[in-house]
Order: sequence, then C-alpha cells, then structure tokens
Amino acid sequence: MTTDLLGKSALVSGASRGIGKAVAAELLRRGANVVITARKKDPLEQAAEELRALGHQGEVVALAGNSGHAEDRAEAVQRALTQFGSVDILINNTGINPVYGALMDADLDAVRKIFDVNVVAALGYIQEAYKAWMGEHGGAIVNVASVAGIRSSGVIAAYGASKAALIHLTNELAWQLGPKIRVNAVAPGVIKTKFADALYSADEERAASVYPMKRLGTPEDVAQLIGFLVSDEAAWITGETVRVDGGLLSTGGI
Repeated sequence: MTTDLLGKSALVSGASRGIGKAVAAELLRRGANVVITARKKDPLEQAAEELRALGHQGEVVALAGNSGHAEDRAEAVQRALTQFGSVDILINNTGINPVYGALMDADLDAVRKIFDVNVVAALGYIQEAYKAWMGEHGGAIVNVASVAGIRSSGVIAAYGASKAALIHLTNELAWQLGPKIRVNAVAPGVIKTKFADALYSADEERAASVYPMKRLGTPEDVAQLIGFLVSDEAAWITGETVRVDGGLLSTGGI
C-alpha cells in the first residue's frame, strides 16, 4: 500500500460523489487523513461511510457546508486543523454549471454564481488554509479546472470562462505562495460523473469517439493524477495545469 502521504491531512471540497470522492479515496490510499465537504449532508455521510469501508489507514471526517459561504469554508479548514492537527493538502473540486448555450442569452445572475463558486470560493478556501496552516508550514493545493478553460466550447462557455479564470488564479498563486506552497491545477475532459451526465448520456459511444483513447474519463483517472501532484514526487511542480483529457485537445477540438 502506498503511504507517501502518511501523517498529512487533506481537505477535499465537492467530495460527496464523482471526482471529489475519488480524490478522497486516492488520498486515503496514500495514507492521508481527509476531511470531505459538500452541500448535502446525507450523500456526504454516505460517501464517508463508503470511503471508510475501503479499509485504508487514514481517517475520514465529513462536514456538510456550502463552498460559496465564507463561514462554511472557514469551518471546514478549522475542522481539519482541530481533527488532524494540520491542513497540508487542499483540493478545490467544487464546481457548478447551471448555464448552457449562447452567452448572449445567459442569465447574468447565473453567470455571477458560476464565478462565485468556481473561482471566488476556491480563492476563499486557499486564503483560509493559508491563514490556518499553510502560510507557516507549507502545503500543496490542486484546483480542479477543465479543458473548457483552455479551449472554447460554445455550449458551456460561462463555465469554461470560470475555469479559465481558475487556471490563471493557479498561476498567480503558484508565484505568490512559493516556495512553501505548491499550487497546481488539473484540466479534465468529459468524466463519467453525474455532473457531466448531460454531455454524454444520450450517446456515450459518440461522445467518446472524438477522444484518441476512445473512451471517456473516470473519476479515478483524475484522482490518480491529483494524488501525484500533492505528493513529494511532484516537489518541483507548481503553477502547472495538467490535462487529463484522453488526448482530446490534441485533436484540435473540444
């Protein structure tokens, strides 16, 4: 069993399912203790039970909260600190996408909400972790972006713009927070999760056909990359946005 994160503690947002839950499992597999957070208490508690059942060495704590609320972000960071004594790893996975279609038709309040949750909340979590632990002791941060933040997508343009902002935020923070804190991002293609269901469920084979790997991604594909990025194996990697997209952008499309 891999134990390269033994003795470290992590906070993973948006972790009741999908990528966030898979990341929590990967960090536990590597020996970390993990606080998972998401808005809905019951699914989050169920996720925690399923993670505990994996039998890894690390402990799991579930704390329901809204990433868009400053007080909930502060509570999650403090819970990691009081429960485990440190906040060594932060995974900003929470994301929303309530707007589809042309930007000229977009509801601006919905667009503001996308940026508030996908970008501002991520910075808010980083500020809290910095004040509570990382500023003095260091740490590793990974922001979950998207290939839609690298290349225009059309139908999910507002979401893509928010992820582009998150990618640039990653670059700025890597510069400002080094050398103690490393800040990276991952940019997944379509991952088989409930969040992305509308992008592939009608015809998964067709959706996968544009990928050189001829399949869609899984949460575990992303989680394993994140596990590497927060480990000491990636000690000289910061400010990077790593695509995990089955080669999609290599084709020139999205």
